[in-house]
Amino acid sequence: MKTTSLTETKNLAKQFLSEILSNKKSDVGATTTKNSATIVGLHGNLGSGKTTFTQAIAAELNITEQVTSPTFVVQKKYVIQDESFRAAGFTHFIHIDAYRLEEASELEVIGWSSISADSHNLIFIEWPERVSQLLPQDMYTINFTFIDESVREIVW
Repeated sequence: MKTTSLTETKNLAKQFLSEILSNKKSDVGATTTKNSATIVGLHGNLGSGKTTFTQAIAAELNITEQVTSPTFVVQKKYVIQDESFRAAGFTHFIHIDAYRLEEASELEVIGWSSISADSHNLIFIEWPERVSQLLPQDMYTINFTFIDESVREIVW
């Protein structure tokens, strides 16, 4: 889906979150309950819209703090305020930027084993290919492509 404005990006973020919420609710009645975080890998070059999309996601989750790329701190954690997501069991939104990581094991420094095992966490990770060895096969994946200064393509 191509976006040409922040409003269109926000609409896509809302659509994506609806899919996550729908899948989370259907997991509740499953015979095997998912006991791990919901993880979303954001693939795309610099400037392709990963952080802007993540900011739109945070706004939809009613996160009032300013959301910026955690490039230098690697991880930022926010409390989810949206009632429908809280009712589905999500309490924290975690934004990770793996761009500066040399190897996947560096995620353990920020407590990856613990945060990825917590089903209350919704984790968005930029540059997931840098730490792919630690990521689950069944995670969500979104691909971002820079078309030109005003157009991005976002596909999941």
